[in-house]
Parts: sequence; structure tokens; C-alpha cells
Amino acid sequence: MNDTVILACNGPVATLTLNRPASLNALDFPMVDALVAHTAAIAADAGIRVVIVQGAGRHFMAGGDIRVFAQSLASSSGERQRSFHGMVSRVHTAIETLTRMPQPVIASVRGATAGFGLSLANACDLVFASDDAYFASAYLQLAVTPDGGGSYWLPRIVGARKAAEILMLGERFDASQAQALGIVNRVVPADTLDAAVLEAARKLAAAPRLAMHNLKRLLRESMQHSLAEQLAAEATSFGACTGSDDFAEGIGAFLEKRPPRFHDAEPS
Repeated sequence: MNDTVILACNGPVATLTLNRPASLNALDFPMVDALVAHTAAIAADAGIRVVIVQGAGRHFMAGGDIRVFAQSLASSSGERQRSFHGMVSRVHTAIETLTRMPQPVIASVRGATAGFGLSLANACDLVFASDDAYFASAYLQLAVTPDGGGSYWLPRIVGARKAAEILMLGERFDASQAQALGIVNRVVPADTLDAAVLEAARKLAAAPRLAMHNLKRLLRESMQHSLAEQLAAEATSFGACTGSDDFAEGIGAFLEKRPPRFHDAEPS
């Protein structure tokens, strides 16, 4: 596997680091392959309880690598279309895996977060940003349209009108604006970002596994369900959770006024 994305595990916490800092971690073909492979490995690993996605160096991800795109101009129009359709379709496998994997995913964002980088952050369950982070769609400037689920997540997060503004006007906005829009959960000083993300990751890793997995699925599927379908899904999940040992532990801890010690959770 190439080193454009590095997967590191520390107990139940897996960290995916986008590792092209000299190019602001811009997406190229090898990075696509690495994202697909690593997200599949994480999803299949029951020992991993939570995932952090971050960028190496000073930036999260500045979108696609324009220098790589420029090399394609020597090819015919048809060849470019086939090549980039294949690239985008393949990286979409990683986005789907990230979204559907049972583990909660935190994006740790600093510096530039643009294009596919913005889509990648939006596909995560939680987004923590440093106060020096900035965001942009940056697609129309290259005469292309969003990828990575950009046109799917953004309207659901900020609403249709604001999504149209962000994608059509392409204006840059800062971390405080991103938080006000709901794109970012928390904004912290740049030198405390890693600590804040790790604290949240440890909390998620200590949560009851079945309830956390079911919660992520309920949130994801609610966007396609009718109210009746979602109520039925909630009833099924609630019933399943009450059959777990962790349910008994949670009840006991509440009655005894102590922190729960979930059977299936790693120590924090």
C-alpha cells in the first residue's frame, strides 16, 4: 500500500492521516486507492471503536490535485472523461464505506478544507476544526461539479439555499461561519485541536458498542425513511439494545450513582 494515507491504531482508536502535505493533501490517484483500502480495513475490524480523519501538516485537504488534473489535458476529451469518471467512482467507494461503517468518525480539520476535502469532512459523523481552518467548494472554478457526496451532504447540513450559495458562488468561509452553519461541531484553538479530538474519540470508544452502532445507522437512514419507517426502526433498535449486557450495566450504574463500565468498551 502506498503512503499517501497512513492508518495508525492506538487501542480502539484508528487514525487516518491524509499524507501529501507538500500538496495540501490534495487528492490524486494513489490516494484514492489508499482511502478505499484503509476504509475497508477499518470497517471490517471489530477492535476499532472510533475513527479520526486528519491531514498531515497544516491543512486538511485542498481538494483534487490540480497538477495531476493538468497532466490529463494531453489526453483526448473522451479519455479524460473515462479516466476521471473511474477515479471519482472509485473514491466514492471510500465515502460510502466511511458513512456506512459502524464506527463513529471524527474529522479533525485545520487549514484548507476545499473541494473533495469539504465533502470528506461532511461525510464524517462529527467535525472538529481549529480556529484557523477555512472552507470552500472550489468546484465551479475548475468547471466541474461536486464529488464525494458534496451535493448530497451539504443541502442536508445547511439547507438547500445555503448549499446553493456555497457551491455556486464558491466563496471562502472561516471556521466560525462553518460552525454557525452546522458544518463544524466545535471550533478550538489550533494548538488544542489534537487534544480535543482525542478526548472526544476516547469518549466515543468507551460508549456501548451496540447502541453506538445502531445510533449511527438510525441517523444515517433517517434521511431516506418516512416517519413511520423511522419509528419502526427505532423500536427495533431499542428492543435489541435492551437485550445486551451493557443495558443492565447502564441501569445499574444509574441506580448506584456511578459511571457505567460497559462490558464491551475498552478502558479510556
